Amino acid sequence: MNPENEISEKQPAGKVVGLGELLWDMLPDGKKFGGAPANFAFHMSQFRFDSVVVSAVGNDALGKEIIGVLDDKKLNRLVSTVDFPTGLVEVELDSKGIPNYEIKTEVAWDNIPLTPELCQLASETVAVCFGSLAQRSRTSRETINSFLDLMPSGENIRKIFDINLRQNFYTKEIIEDSMRRCNILKINDEELVTVGQIFDLPTTDVAETAELLLARFGLEILILTCGATGSYVFTPGNSSYIETPKVKVADTVGAGDSFTASFVAALLCGNSIRDAHRLAVDVSAYVCTCDGATPKLPDRFIARAIGR
Repeated sequence: MNPENEISEKQPAGKVVGLGELLWDMLPDGKKFGGAPANFAFHMSQFRFDSVVVSAVGNDALGKEIIGVLDDKKLNRLVSTVDFPTGLVEVELDSKGIPNYEIKTEVAWDNIPLTPELCQLASETVAVCFGSLAQRSRTSRETINSFLDLMPSGENIRKIFDINLRQNFYTKEIIEDSMRRCNILKINDEELVTVGQIFDLPTTDVAETAELLLARFGLEILILTCGATGSYVFTPGNSSYIETPKVKVADTVGAGDSFTASFVAALLCGNSIRDAHRLAVDVSAYVCTCDGATPKLPDRFIARAIGR
């Protein structure tokens, strides 16, 4: 079975978008293109979706180079060139391969413009993944919110908020507004504690906190990842827990983005939440065994998502 370039009849028509930061991760062994939205869009393209990365780069050598990388990966893009430098993140890996980030400020992806082309794209989008990091600046925050508001409505439209709390680049207002605009929240265990404190939730139990957030913000799904321990998927009245497989870790950069993309791809193709969860766990574990955030996924994963 080889699903290369095949489209499943289960896949909905429309675009899938990764919206936000686009940058160079400056890793110990050299620079690699990155940003959660780009990673998400890349993996969605591997699942045969018509995916697009939306961001901005600078009119500089690093910006031209990152556009070249996107083109080499055959990743559709709506990336504006603006009068700010292309984003950089200094990444250091600890002894377990866990990344620590120093994210540069006043860069291109802080200034994503709302263009007519972007408004048209929003009207054709069935799923978007966005985070809190790209909302640290007013310009990109307003563009992201306008994009979400311009998307079609309906029960099969997915707005995924991958909260991504980094350094001090978030506020209660940004988090609350994003949670009210999304219908799927993706969060890790450390971020869940922070969010619980921000909203003065009366519990530290992960399941109770998740249920309170589901109810408070009218969420359909809450995905909670707990690193090497396992992950949960909560829906109103139900939950799924799967342990993280034990693998030889090369690095964990981008593993969470592959989890999100795999889950959303399976969900959009009509798979059950449990099956989507299992696929996401397996794919993210595989990505941890690879160098970099965007390895080619084996065909067996693609087949599980799209039903081929």
